[in-house]
Amino acid sequence: MNLAASTPTETPLTVRPFQNADAHAVARLVTDGVQGHWTYTPEQFRESDDPRHLRLVAERGGEVVATLRLSPFGPAAPNALRLDLAGDGPAFTALYLAALADLPGGFTRLLGVTREDWPETMGFFHAAGFRNAWQSWGAHLNLGDFDPGRFRPLEERLYLQGYEVGRLGPETREEDWDRLHALHETGVRDAPRHPTTTPASLTRAALRDTVLREEVTFVVHLRDEIVASTRLSPRGREVESEQTVTHPGHRSRGLATLAKAAALAWAREEGFTRASTGGAVLNVPMLRVNARLGYVTEAMWVTWERELGYPG
Repeated sequence: MNLAASTPTETPLTVRPFQNADAHAVARLVTDGVQGHWTYTPEQFRESDDPRHLRLVAERGGEVVATLRLSPFGPAAPNALRLDLAGDGPAFTALYLAALADLPGGFTRLLGVTREDWPETMGFFHAAGFRNAWQSWGAHLNLGDFDPGRFRPLEERLYLQGYEVGRLGPETREEDWDRLHALHETGVRDAPRHPTTTPASLTRAALRDTVLREEVTFVVHLRDEIVASTRLSPRGREVESEQTVTHPGHRSRGLATLAKAAALAWAREEGFTRASTGGAVLNVPMLRVNARLGYVTEAMWVTWERELGYPG
């Protein structure tokens, strides 16, 4: 596939399939495109024989200036292809038109995910007729500024009502793993969701193994019941919230705040320097919890959608 586009004053632009020799250029373009939010290496970019995956590059004057990738979005949207673009914004249209001519079969829509402060991709999706379908948020907290003492009055008040916060571990009773799993399923069912924020449902065994292997989990007990929980994943010097859930019969009492405050106090004492979290903008209660804890909200993530209409 070769598609050339130019104006009398421009060097011609050529769109072609990705080759392994392009890996260094593409890694740089994609890293720059997400403004350093993640760092990509050339080893992550290789030619694929899978017909469901398509990567194209736009080349001008022998230099790769932009790239496009189409791939299945995943279980949260099994009928969708994810469209990712990076590099020189004016080249996106040529890449997109070439991709439309070579779409993998079996999919009915395209989804694109970008941050509202990434103008090249935001502008492209808007101009190309995509719908701003869903929004999600991310937030961070400087643990050096976090004061666990602010939440002791809340802990004392709830303790007098019978609520106690603690951490799960290898010594946790089997009945508590059953209770945590039941609460986990409640959280999966009740959480506001869209393709980029659909929580993963875990079996009891998988949840227990995940918590013991790679997470730190704090729960709130009311006698023999677990009525709130929060899970943290340590990554380097940062911790990331995985799921915070309160039983429907115990909401609006501050239990999610209590659980997260206890988890953040642990992280601060262990020497972690930063905490991050996120979710759908529809999850207003969790936005309020994080505001109380001192999280600073970042630019929103936007998921764009376009239906694939086929004539006849």
